[in-house]
Amino acid sequence: MFKKAERKQSKLRLAITGASGSGKTTAALNIATGMGGRIAVLDTENGSASLYADQFDFDVVNLVAPYTPERFIEVIHAAEKEGYDILIIDSASHEWSGKGGCLEINDMLAASKFRGNTWSAWSETTPRHRKFIDEMLRTSMHIIVTMRSKTETVQGEGKKIMKLGMKSEQRDGMEYEFTTVLDLMHDSHLATATKDRTRLFMSADPQPVTQETGGMLMNWLTSGKADRTITADQRDILQDLMHEAGVDVLSFCARRDLASLMEVKESVFDETMLALRQRIKNKVAAAASVNDPEVH
Repeated sequence: MFKKAERKQSKLRLAITGASGSGKTTAALNIATGMGGRIAVLDTENGSASLYADQFDFDVVNLVAPYTPERFIEVIHAAEKEGYDILIIDSASHEWSGKGGCLEINDMLAASKFRGNTWSAWSETTPRHRKFIDEMLRTSMHIIVTMRSKTETVQGEGKKIMKLGMKSEQRDGMEYEFTTVLDLMHDSHLATATKDRTRLFMSADPQPVTQETGGMLMNWLTSGKADRTITADQRDILQDLMHEAGVDVLSFCARRDLASLMEVKESVFDETMLALRQRIKNKVAAAASVNDPEVH
């Protein structure tokens, strides 16, 4: 069950937060450019990313309301299919608090299906939001996400008025999904790491976000041990579990852009196996409840 821990080569999962005007889009494009490769941008900010087309080389899709989780997922799949190396989602706040986003979805569900009970409505909204997060974590592309921060205006030294980015406009705990979270200061556009598993941003002093930042991140991502594909024996284990769980192997591979199960990476083998076993357990429990007369 246990094996020696190794840091594998990985894909970037970076969040950039900050108040309006703090430079989130520019920071994301700087990092992506410094990393190298083909860049796609999902722009929910009324085409604002294209204002930087003279400075950076990227392709863009402009997403307008409704900002449902499924529309973000559709763009992720399209970017994968077209072979982009990096996807910038600018911004993910719309999926949560934008028009047609999760908060509006939940209110509509509460009114139409749950007699105004918004708490109960989350039983349907949360899985849709979770699917969006899972697709970001699953993709083979590097992901850079910007998130708006609620702004508070304060008076600093010399009666200078400053904008401070407070809580991000996304679901509580969203930051836990990322390897690194950089928070940008409004006036200076410098970044402070509020979470950093790379340990590249350990300095307490705010730092500029440049193309060199992207190169530094890319070096860290590729410095781990190469993630090998599973063995034939592991493939057979997954096939048996999928058969028992009622999972179609071809559909499983197609959703992950795999030619066969032999392309599954070792780094995800254990979690895939556990997920299949849980599905089998749920399947058995559901069958037992149907056949148990006391349940009815």
